[in-house]
Amino acid sequence: MSVDNAPPELQLAVDLIYLLECNEIDPHTALAALEIVTRDYQEKLRRHGEYPLGV
Repeated sequence: MSVDNAPPELQLAVDLIYLLECNEIDPHTALAALEIVTRDYQEKLRRHGEYPLGV
């Protein structure tokens, strides 16, 4: 499957991996940052009533 035809979340994941690898970001740092991003986006969805509170 071509990335061009892949779902948007897969396209974004590929772009993020490329960005992290090109900038030689330490994997531990990358994962810690992604956890922060995940919490931030979960909170945004909660504020809009689109994300379950327990997740």
